[in-house]
Amino acid sequence: MARKPRKNEIDWTDEDEEIIWVSKSEIKRDAEQLKKLGASLIELNAVNLEKIPLDENIREAIKLAQKLRLEARRRQVQYIGKLLRNVDPEPIQEALDKVENRHNQQQALLHKLEQVRDQLVEQADNALNPLIEEYPNLDRQHLRNLIRGAQKEKAGNKPPKNYREIFQYLKSVIIEQQG
Repeated sequence: MARKPRKNEIDWTDEDEEIIWVSKSEIKRDAEQLKKLGASLIELNAVNLEKIPLDENIREAIKLAQKLRLEARRRQVQYIGKLLRNVDPEPIQEALDKVENRHNQQQALLHKLEQVRDQLVEQADNALNPLIEEYPNLDRQHLRNLIRGAQKEKAGNKPPKNYREIFQYLKSVIIEQQG
């Protein structure tokens, strides 16, 4: 016959409850991960920060941390990490990944446009025709004039005005078409 637990004693016979033991090291790793998440959030600009689902007190702590420097900022990051322990970090991390990935995709597109511009200046019509097929919104004559001007600037060691204009034109038309 099992005895009845006393007033301050835990009833270990209850099989419905399962106790999960978490090591101190795991708690520290989780806290460090939340601190890194908070530091990443601090690096965001105001527009991207609005896209992240945050409590108002966490948002205010992040805005304050963006104004601080050195040791004060480090302490504020610690505090943000502490605040993040009380919320589910998954949606915050997903939104942050989405914002950072969009930034990375845009950077990759800009690098590609730089390469296309270089090919246009080097190869002229050989590079222009496939580009026009891929992006029919491009004005062939305008691009030819810019390419010719960029080639003259390069040959005469002049400032690369047309070279830059090619990039700006490609960027405006191609990003508009993709967006």
